[in-house]
Amino acid sequence: MGGTMTAESVEHRHQRWPVPPVDGYTVDDLFTLPDLPPHTELIDGSLVFVSPQRRFHYLVIDLLINGLRSSLDPGLSVEREMTVTLDSRNGPEPDISVVRADAVTGLDQTSFQAKDVLLAVEVVSPDSESRDRTTKPHKYAAAGIPNFWRVEQGGTDGGPVVHVYELDPMTHAYVHMGMHRDRIKVDKPYAVDIDLTAVDRL
Repeated sequence: MGGTMTAESVEHRHQRWPVPPVDGYTVDDLFTLPDLPPHTELIDGSLVFVSPQRRFHYLVIDLLINGLRSSLDPGLSVEREMTVTLDSRNGPEPDISVVRADAVTGLDQTSFQAKDVLLAVEVVSPDSESRDRTTKPHKYAAAGIPNFWRVEQGGTDGGPVVHVYELDPMTHAYVHMGMHRDRIKVDKPYAVDIDLTAVDRL
């Protein structure tokens, strides 16, 4: 009985994860392959699966989304965990994106184009540390996304630390504009003021 189950599960797994194409997957595949786990990303034509997230991760996302929405310009929208199409081989999923409101098409929407994104936010997890620190910012900058925040757990209290980057239009690379521990107060992509210590009270 056990042997049959194993054979079935192996066969099922083979059906679920097809062999990647020689040139890698495309963003179209990301939206059409059946049974992909939630929050699968496409980086350089490879599918990246996300580990279960820690409580810190989703609490910080909630805190930042609420803060970003509290002073939001009517022409913008704050989006959670939506794929951003950078090119045919790259469809990362920032934890938070601030996009142009006119790019929002409806409740069935699954992605945004990089040109419509003003801010991408990545909350670093142990399994995504390298991607969030190097790979993704490099790709976001190359795609012209003007603002990037990298959020890490740090400090003596383990609260969020937000690293703020702005795109240098000459070099198409991000410049580190500052590190915020207790409060983030910036004027790009619009005036934002968020009490980061409030994560303890969520």
